Amino acid sequence: MKSQIDHSDQRSRAGEQDQFRQSKTFEWEVLPPEDRQSRKLSGLEPLFRWLALIMDDFLRLPGTRLRFGLDPIIGLLPGIGDVASAIISAVALVHAARYGVPKILIARMATNILINELVGIIPGLGDAFSFWFKSNVRNYELLQRSSAAPARSRRGDWIFVIAVLTLLFIIVCAGLIVTVLVLQAIGRFVFDR
Repeated sequence: MKSQIDHSDQRSRAGEQDQFRQSKTFEWEVLPPEDRQSRKLSGLEPLFRWLALIMDDFLRLPGTRLRFGLDPIIGLLPGIGDVASAIISAVALVHAARYGVPKILIARMATNILINELVGIIPGLGDAFSFWFKSNVRNYELLQRSSAAPARSRRGDWIFVIAVLTLLFIIVCAGLIVTVLVLQAIGRFVFDR
């Protein structure tokens, strides 16, 4: 009787030891090699998500599903608002360029900012357009799609990027000049009375 108990006790201990050994065994998972580009883009994703939230989706109109951010509100300031919003968005593009984002992606993002700036110059209509267009949300979505399927850029992409960024720079400078002229006109109107 005692030998049967000892024998069953030994089997249960051996079973426990096997379970312990199995739990200590590591299972290796074979994963595809991580893509450098998607790792770079994932580092930028929080910046662009935050920018999209603050500039385009921060507030909600009560009783509706319509969302807007600071971009249309800042745009209400004549001249200064649209330029400020374009500069904020352009700073994110500079970070994207530093991270090595493909140039064609930067060009597409700059085009979104450029469209928002061009239409934003028109008083009233520009703010309504900014409320609808949401360039920062579009840029965030572009970044997400690009990190899912990264692509290599070519020499033509560089030329396109330089052209778009130059145009964006010219328009921002023109916006600043218009702002100065408007503020001077307002100053003359108020103080020359």
